[in-house]
Amino acid sequence: MTTDQPIIRLQNTKSRRREEFEPLDPKRVGIYLCGPTVYDRAHLGNARPVLVFDVLYRLLRQTYGAEHVVYVRNFTDVDDKINARAAEAGREIGDITAETIRWYHDDMDALGALRPNHEPRATDFIGAMVDMINELILRGNAYEAEGHVLFAVDSYDAYGALSGRSLDDMIAGSRVEVAPYKRNPMDFVLWKPSGAGQPGWDSPWGVGRPGWHIECSAMSRALLGPAFDIHGGGNDLLFPHHENEIAQSCCADPEAGFATYWLHNEMLQVEGKKMSKSLGNFFTVRDLLDEGISGEVIRLVMLGTHYGKPMDWTAKKRDDADATLRRWYGILAGHGFGPALIKALKADGQWEPDAEFLGVLANDLNTPGAIARLHVLAKGKTPAQLAGFAHGLDLLGLVPDWADLPRLAGGEGGAQVDDAIAQRIDALLDTRAKARASKDWDMADRVRDILTAAGVVVTDVGGQASWAAGPNFDAAALVDL
Repeated sequence: MTTDQPIIRLQNTKSRRREEFEPLDPKRVGIYLCGPTVYDRAHLGNARPVLVFDVLYRLLRQTYGAEHVVYVRNFTDVDDKINARAAEAGREIGDITAETIRWYHDDMDALGALRPNHEPRATDFIGAMVDMINELILRGNAYEAEGHVLFAVDSYDAYGALSGRSLDDMIAGSRVEVAPYKRNPMDFVLWKPSGAGQPGWDSPWGVGRPGWHIECSAMSRALLGPAFDIHGGGNDLLFPHHENEIAQSCCADPEAGFATYWLHNEMLQVEGKKMSKSLGNFFTVRDLLDEGISGEVIRLVMLGTHYGKPMDWTAKKRDDADATLRRWYGILAGHGFGPALIKALKADGQWEPDAEFLGVLANDLNTPGAIARLHVLAKGKTPAQLAGFAHGLDLLGLVPDWADLPRLAGGEGGAQVDDAIAQRIDALLDTRAKARASKDWDMADRVRDILTAAGVVVTDVGGQASWAAGPNFDAAALVDL
């Protein structure tokens, strides 16, 4: 247990190095995550950056104090995809965006994601966008052409530094909109005219609407200032979105520097394949929730892979996570954990993070390593010994309701295991560990077969084995060796 705060290290896309995190102002740590374009349900891949930044948000709150962290995640509620959906459905754009935001909140809440401090809607910041575009024109970084305003990439020498691409590479590797009014093929839209039936706002360049990239630059500037600490999202946003954000923001506020650290998560696969509708493996967060897969199970599966690596959603990972969580909840419920006990532990100064757990998590959000440490901490025998375990589960957002642990431990398909049976399973796992260490593979296989026949789910993480009773658990199958 510890009250010392860890040194947080983050893999900074900007420098391509893992760096020690040093906030611009420890009393106001600012983070910005690019949020969804609100026209449909969030698919599972959309949830990954939300969970990555939710863990980061929780860690920063733990380190600097909840009142000293400002988290912004926007809603893009003006976009051609939204326009198309409204036309297709014959509905008002505002109705679609309001409904989709409500869906998004319901789904992310179910995953245990804390609400950010600010969730700006792009349409509430049109004035700030117009002002920023005007500044860019006055500085010579943007120009008006045929009712459009475009950012001139030639005016920003560092363009491409975040993604590490040259202009030639970017032109060759992206779908560049060819338009006669562009001075350079890579110049991108800051403002565009609106036609009949499209949302539009008055501006010095006529009735129109903003380009996508200027939205995040204007909203982050308004809510966090021209310089803040951490910006991020999925690595699919690295280019062109984040590259363009940097160009706009650094040109509008040349002395500020925009975001100091950039975090990008890798993409998601399903059973080893890219998620796509054509493969029939495309599903939303709501699809999983409606199947009865709990938000905390989805969360544990997602956090089981480091954010910097591709994450593969599989049925086995889902089942293992479900069994592990039931086991963990059962341990805590069996020791009386709930709001009253936690209050008492806080009063005694025992509700503190485990030092090793916190140190692992602070090392570039190493959630798999932190989960491995939880498996070790779960072996505590008293509430005081389990306090660090419970605190770690809470910090990772894996306990949806501390007052509901008995139900969470049981649930559909779960099984409770008494202490005597648990000790037999622990003894079998100890025998397996010794057999593996001595390369007695026959004995290790015999133990595995006994546990499998009994419906015990064994998870090996970071050199530590943990277990949970699966839905078909049968204690009678735990025969002696």
